[in-house]
Amino acid sequence: MCLSRYAKQYSGYAALFLRLAIGIIFIAHGWQKFSFGIPAIAGFFESIGLPGFMAGLVASVELVGGVLLILGLFTRYAALLLSAVMVVAIVKVKLAVGLIAPQTAGMPGMELDLAILAGNLALVVLGAQKLSIDNDVLKREF
Repeated sequence: MCLSRYAKQYSGYAALFLRLAIGIIFIAHGWQKFSFGIPAIAGFFESIGLPGFMAGLVASVELVGGVLLILGLFTRYAALLLSAVMVVAIVKVKLAVGLIAPQTAGMPGMELDLAILAGNLALVVLGAQKLSIDNDVLKREF
């Protein structure tokens, strides 16, 4: 059996893999912001030209958005909000470092950020697909 025929029968699970991976990443990042302290994150935000109050909002969007992705609940909306977070992170922080950062940059480049953004945009297009509250419980695509 060729790979494409085998893979096609499971294509409805593609979004599940994205939801789980991206959801875990955002839960970890949101939790990290709360653990580190919102005032400290607010200080960093202000240092890059963002309002400090956005720190709590971003941490909440990351944490709650990650949970929503894993559950497959309001998937398109969660992925869209998380995409916005990634665009701001890329533009305000990572763009100056470049795609692959030099070792002297002190932080990674934007390659992972772009991959996460692409995964989120794919979820906006695909929706939750199989094994999700959106599809299996609510019987709607949000």
